[in-house]
Amino acid sequence: MDTEPVQSVRVLAPSGMLGAGWDHATVERGIALGADVISIDGGSTDSGPYYLGAATAKTTAKAVARDLRSLLTAAAGAGIPVVVGSCGTSGTDTGVDWVAGIAAEVMAEEGLDLKVARIYSEQDAAALKEHLGAGRVHPLPPLGELDAETLESCTHIVGAMGHEPIVEALRDGAQVVLAGRATDTAVAAAYPLMKGMPAGPTWHAAKIIECGGQCTSNPRAGGVLATIDAGGFTIEPLDPEVACTPILVAAHMLYETANPFEMREPDGTLDVRDAKYVALDERIVRVEGSKFHLAEQHTIKLEGARITGYETMAFTAVRDPLVLADIDAWADLLRAVLTQRVAQTLGLAAGEYAFDLRLYGHNAVLGELEPETGPPREVGVMLLVNAPDQATATAVAKIANPLMLHLPTMAMDYLPSFAFASSPAEVERGAAYEFVLNHVVDCAPLDLFRIEFGGKTHA
Repeated sequence: MDTEPVQSVRVLAPSGMLGAGWDHATVERGIALGADVISIDGGSTDSGPYYLGAATAKTTAKAVARDLRSLLTAAAGAGIPVVVGSCGTSGTDTGVDWVAGIAAEVMAEEGLDLKVARIYSEQDAAALKEHLGAGRVHPLPPLGELDAETLESCTHIVGAMGHEPIVEALRDGAQVVLAGRATDTAVAAAYPLMKGMPAGPTWHAAKIIECGGQCTSNPRAGGVLATIDAGGFTIEPLDPEVACTPILVAAHMLYETANPFEMREPDGTLDVRDAKYVALDERIVRVEGSKFHLAEQHTIKLEGARITGYETMAFTAVRDPLVLADIDAWADLLRAVLTQRVAQTLGLAAGEYAFDLRLYGHNAVLGELEPETGPPREVGVMLLVNAPDQATATAVAKIANPLMLHLPTMAMDYLPSFAFASSPAEVERGAAYEFVLNHVVDCAPLDLFRIEFGGKTHA
């Protein structure tokens, strides 16, 4: 692929995630406006550790196929590349192969012959222990120092690549890049950086367009087109009825960042303190003044998940006014009686299982921060039991069943009835996972990643 510097690069971002769906007409408009590359994220950690721990996608194959068909046919017609990051939600090797398989089916159906690169980002615990032993692994807040046992406990570990592996694949002629776990911004920044665009505007533009149309007046209407040049970048919605404003564009630096002025990437830090946001018209925004500071040491962030046990859930609804008059006291009573009966019936001590009781409609989301006061009209009571095995978790939930159906308060002289959401009331959720890695590895940009071409999937 030609890597000669150009005056500007236009990046088409159709949506915040592959499989989310969009109007194909917005992609066609981006192509008509001169898009040089299409970039899109395939997932994130937003939906919790399950998708990484189980190496399972949160999107359906049909939704991914529909979106890939839109992108691949448009890109092939325009002769521009497509870059997908964090394939299969969490970017595991299985996720990359899953998306690659769907892409192969779409290309066969559409008669397309595109060179596909697969970039694998899954990490081997044994290799990471060597980095750990050499002092090349460092914690990020709030976690502390890493130990080898934590690495060994993970079902899957991925490294969040920067732009460099994607650039390597593009330089080797890839027309479609299907990457494992990558920073959301690297997916959009790779092609402009390869073409010689300055790092400050490129990384800032990539941050703004990572969620597609989220920086527009109607995020559901489609994505955006970012035009990056030597002095800055512009953002334009792909739907002509939608607008970008300086506030909407600037506000996206607040999204998922601890510091609204800085954002760390593997090779450095984006700095937008001096950025200026100007409306060129009622729809298009120009941004200038963004900087990028190269780091002394390139680092790759690790993400890992492990099984914490097996979960069973039960959900009931309470509308009895006497119970709701002091729902916290009722919940405390349920906890005490359940703990006692589990010990009597199953012989389990508190440390051999755990349960969480959440009162939806009464402080379940904000807890003690809830500003509203007064008794609720109705409350949904969710019991979530965690145990070393599924049978034990379900057994505990079954013991809770009559309590969640009829438990009276100490002051009641009748037996109330509550409403279970399902029959059977116990829903087995299977393995539960937790994130246990928030660490970085000192390494060269390509050290932890493997690039493969062609139709075969990774073994």
